Order: sequence, then structure tokens, then C-alpha cells
Amino acid sequence: MEKEIQLQVRKDLNAHQQHTILRLKGSLISKGYTEIIHILDLDDEFHINTFETDREKRIEVEEYIAAFINQENLLDTIAIK
Repeated sequence: MEKEIQLQVRKDLNAHQQHTILRLKGSLISKGYTEIIHILDLDDEFHINTFETDREKRIEVEEYIAAFINQENLLDTIAIK
């Protein structure tokens, strides 16, 4: 069964932050956590990025994302919803 994960991403990003967010999304796909990530507007400040992953991988995916956010110092830029 599939389980959705949502990421809230700030819209106003500098070039380095944009590149880092793209690296995160690419790594989620290349590691096989998902095949596609959907992007929707939330409001003037944020996008919501959603993707589905296997229920068994959900905790692993969330831990990976949290570690990436912490390692890349993106705490004010992206958050798991």
C-alpha cells in the first residue's frame, strides 16, 4: 500500500538552496523512494511537494529527509508535513 509524504518548501530560495532542494528530490527518486514528486502552490510563501512511497519505507524516508535537512542546514527552508 502507498503512503503520501508532504514537504513544505519555501518559495523564496537563493540559487544554492534551490540546487540543494533539487538534490534532495533527485536522491529520493534515485534511491527508489518514489517515482514522481508533485508540486502545488500552498500560498504566497510555500509550495507543497507530495509523493507516495511504500508504507514499509515511510519511516526510513522521513528519517532520510530529516537528516538531509539537518545536514544541509535547511530547517527554515523545507519541512516534513
